[in-house]
Amino acid sequence: MDVGVARWLVSDAAAPALALACGFADPQSLSAADAMRKRWTPEQSAAALTQAWLRRKARTKFGAAADQMFFTPDGLQQATRPAVAQWRAGEYAAHSQTAVVDFGCGIGADSLAFARAGLQVMAVERDPVTAVFAQANLAAFPSAAVITSDELPPDAAALFLDPARRTAAGRSWRVADLSPSWEFCLAALRGRFGCLKCGPGLGYEYIPSDMGAVWASDSGDLVELALWRGSRAYPAGFRGALVGQQLLATDPGAEPAPVRAETPGFIYEPDPAVIRAGGVARLAAMVSGWQLAENIAYIGSQELTATGFATAFAVLEVLDYDERALAKWVRAAGVGVLEIKARGIDVDPAKLRRRLKPRGDAAATLILSPTSAGARAFAVTRCRAQV
Repeated sequence: MDVGVARWLVSDAAAPALALACGFADPQSLSAADAMRKRWTPEQSAAALTQAWLRRKARTKFGAAADQMFFTPDGLQQATRPAVAQWRAGEYAAHSQTAVVDFGCGIGADSLAFARAGLQVMAVERDPVTAVFAQANLAAFPSAAVITSDELPPDAAALFLDPARRTAAGRSWRVADLSPSWEFCLAALRGRFGCLKCGPGLGYEYIPSDMGAVWASDSGDLVELALWRGSRAYPAGFRGALVGQQLLATDPGAEPAPVRAETPGFIYEPDPAVIRAGGVARLAAMVSGWQLAENIAYIGSQELTATGFATAFAVLEVLDYDERALAKWVRAAGVGVLEIKARGIDVDPAKLRRRLKPRGDAAATLILSPTSAGARAFAVTRCRAQV
């Protein structure tokens, strides 16, 4: 898409085209394209239909607000989840920051959160089409401005960096593929308050010792690693997990939780952010628990403790991990809907489910895990004691 079509798309003149495009059951169909081209140019029709398709995809991340926003495919994929952006913006406001440069703003998801938190925002985006869409998304906030550039403003006191993690071959997790570069981002933050957004799988060896690190999850998905500089809440060496709006400070160097052969009354599955942040031992202590096996992130306990950092399951029955025994159990229990969770066991849950041939009216969940007494299958049910 060229920038002229992008400017048309965000203008009032494109409103009828967007309304029609969004009304099609399948905006990617040939019939939708034919209908659009009767009234608009092929470029305009394609732009409106692509936007309709992207808005539908964006609802899982932005909810109903997606229907009024503008996206590019890459911009949508990399855009920060609103809850995480709100948390980050709150940290800038808590440190009395009044203005922020959002360098590499994409479609403006973080800039929106900064503006809503009352900060003056200079959003910098090098791609002209993406910059047009970011400006449209921020139009309701006079305190936010978008400039098209690949240069960092020299007077930026507070900075947010979200480097692109894509190459011509698609998404990349290699530090060497970041744009702007890893070295540029670290240098830009020296002497400034700010945050660098990274992929959650960034190798621990890359995390600078003079920065705080917070792994964030949203609705059970591990979505990012935020590296902070100048933050009182997340000082140098800090490690933590953000789950929703709750923070768990962790100590990856702490002694691991004990391993016991005791049959648990409850099993806790830690949130992926807790696992990535090295917080399993801390969580085990919080729920008076132990690990089912060494290096396995299932926590057993005899107590049900309300926590937002894990999903709790009540243990109903303990079975040997044997497919014939499990198939017999599934038949006897009349299980037709079967959820299988597994850690530390070489099995594909989807393939195992098919082999167990669940049929019936009951629903069940199995947790498969090594234990100090051997591999076990725990029949469990989810607890509602979550916060």
